[in-house]
Amino acid sequence: MLCLWRNAIRLMTIPSVLLPDDQAYDMKAFITGSSRGQLHWELQRTLPEGVEWLELPERLDITDRIAVMDAMAQLKPDIIINAAAYTAVDKAESEPDQAMAVNAHAVQILAEAATAIEAHLIHVSTDFVFGASDGSPFVEDSVVAPVSVYGKTKLAGEQILSKLMPETALCVRTAWVYSSHGNNFVKTMLRLMNERGAVGVIADQVGSPTWARALAEALWRAAALRSAGTMHWTGAGVASWYDFAVAIHEEARVLGLIDREVVVNPLTTEQYPTPAARPHYSVLELTQTWQSLDHPARHWRDDLRSMLKELT
Repeated sequence: MLCLWRNAIRLMTIPSVLLPDDQAYDMKAFITGSSRGQLHWELQRTLPEGVEWLELPERLDITDRIAVMDAMAQLKPDIIINAAAYTAVDKAESEPDQAMAVNAHAVQILAEAATAIEAHLIHVSTDFVFGASDGSPFVEDSVVAPVSVYGKTKLAGEQILSKLMPETALCVRTAWVYSSHGNNFVKTMLRLMNERGAVGVIADQVGSPTWARALAEALWRAAALRSAGTMHWTGAGVASWYDFAVAIHEEARVLGLIDREVVVNPLTTEQYPTPAARPHYSVLELTQTWQSLDHPARHWRDDLRSMLKELT
């Protein structure tokens, strides 16, 4: 039996995301992925007025074509947001088939299901589809060259979506996602900084931290506008993981989330080897998205401060 969650789960509206007068949030939405996931959770928290949240009694296995086709045929959502992904970057090196199943094959299934019911599909991708850089932010059509299995599987998903739904689907690349919910870099740093007098953090990998709530707001706006193609969304500004950790320490100290001074030591990638290679520079250019959505991102440090206040 299908379960439809309506306004009972609308925990908040998003007045910061205003639409043109001729647009409205009038749709039925289905979100893939675990309800425990950061983005899934923030999409619930920011559910706009006029959006009907559709949910199944059990989590949908998006790699099961029959299950997906049947569920979407019954629910008939206007918008499907694919917030599910295999995101264990290092583990993907030893589990490429599992990563490919979720990050690519499932995208094909969702695209076929969306096409069958004429739904708009938004797929969330990653900065890891890019590789070497000249130090300039990557634009939407920059050359892709993933350096990890995870990145390659996410790119495969993008390519499938572009082939099957070139005019009716949207791929949104993001990076360094965090939230007050779930496991992420910010919460790991808070835990370590409350346990230790010093932490070491990579200083030669540069990107843009992204608050999952801000990403969710952008996705809802893109859904209402039925945006298609490829967009980039992160927090504005640039940071290394080291810079990010220093900011976490400084902001958390002000808010009383850390009760001690902690030394943050910069490390090189060579000093902290991992099974999967990471891009040294993966900053995404945001200008085109801001113009398309008429909705600029806030600076990542402002978003970090807002997120940390939720933990006080």
